[in-house]
Amino acid sequence: MIAFVRGEVTDVGPTSAVVEVGGVGLEVMCTPGTLATLRPGRSAVLPTSMVVREDSLTLFGFLDDDEKQTFELVQTASGVGPKLAQAMVAVLSPDDLRSAVALEDVTTLTRVPGVGRKGAQRIILELRDRIGAPTGARQTGSPALRADWRGQVQEGLVGLGWSVKEADRAIESVADQAGGQPDVGVLLRAALQTLSRA
Repeated sequence: MIAFVRGEVTDVGPTSAVVEVGGVGLEVMCTPGTLATLRPGRSAVLPTSMVVREDSLTLFGFLDDDEKQTFELVQTASGVGPKLAQAMVAVLSPDDLRSAVALEDVTTLTRVPGVGRKGAQRIILELRDRIGAPTGARQTGSPALRADWRGQVQEGLVGLGWSVKEADRAIESVADQAGGQPDVGVLLRAALQTLSRA
């Protein structure tokens, strides 16, 4: 399997990036927080997880190995496929997820689009002995260099299944958190939490 990719980023879209590796452009599916750290024309190293299906090979990319391992672990729970696992690491940092499972915090898990109360309870039951304790590390991502954080957050939310209207409402509710150097990953998580509460 492909454990990581290293190369020049040639394209960044709403749900994926293309990384040139040895003359081949690999499309890597990423969370909006990861995509916010990538810039076309710059080199990147992404830990990856390959999901093999009968009709497809899909490569998922992550900020770090902890996020990758969390993505792979949550898929071992019944009913959690790669799309839902990606949504989970988009909304919750690995430590937030470990805390939610350890504390049996159903409310936090149901912030993830596609996870209901029963699904959250099943995830807690199946992962609590394997996910480990929180490490105390907080992921905040890299500050976005571009000023168009609103567009990046909107693309991320729409890519995760929310409508443009819902995304815009959530963006307005977190705009006061943007500050001078907005961190798209942090703002996206805040917007997702707003949408999950609505």
